Amino acid sequence: MKDMDDLIKMYDYLTPMMAQKSGISKFKFYKYVQEKGLDQVRRGVYVAGNEWVDELYVIHQRCSRAVFSHDEAFYYHNLTDREPLIHTFTIYSGYNAHRLVADGRCKAYTVKKELLDVGKIMVNDNDGNIIPMYDLERTVCDLMRSRKSIEIQEFNSVLKSYVARKDKNLNRLMQYAKLFRVDNIIRRYMEVLL
Repeated sequence: MKDMDDLIKMYDYLTPMMAQKSGISKFKFYKYVQEKGLDQVRRGVYVAGNEWVDELYVIHQRCSRAVFSHDEAFYYHNLTDREPLIHTFTIYSGYNAHRLVADGRCKAYTVKKELLDVGKIMVNDNDGNIIPMYDLERTVCDLMRSRKSIEIQEFNSVLKSYVARKDKNLNRLMQYAKLFRVDNIIRRYMEVLL
């Protein structure tokens, strides 16, 4: 049990997989969880005490392949000032994200497996935990790909915010746009806005 105490000191959240990597069996892990009364914040993710729950980090712990995108990335990159009501992420086609989206607090988008890591960066969330998120240019490509499901006001606002930024990289944007087959659409919008 001392090993579990050490794990709790090192990490804010615990999962059975983390325990296994440290040489602790699932049986001992769940026995410790029960004895110490750890709170289950999501399926398979536990926290000690009454800690503030970092939802993005918990989602990342549950599905390490998922990359935060769309509304999450719009807000993180300051393309919108509206904090997302539900967490949005992208995962590869064929991944069963049912358990992640079942409670209605998350929305999953899908891409081909080989495109999942295009534009992926690691960022610090508001609680200081490191999570995967798409960079600025990939976020604009996602905006274009999902334009029919995004409110027109938000779409225009995000696009105008991107164009006004000094740190935009139009060459990278067009490279990504070709991969996602939205290059013609982006070119049309950029001709009008630039």
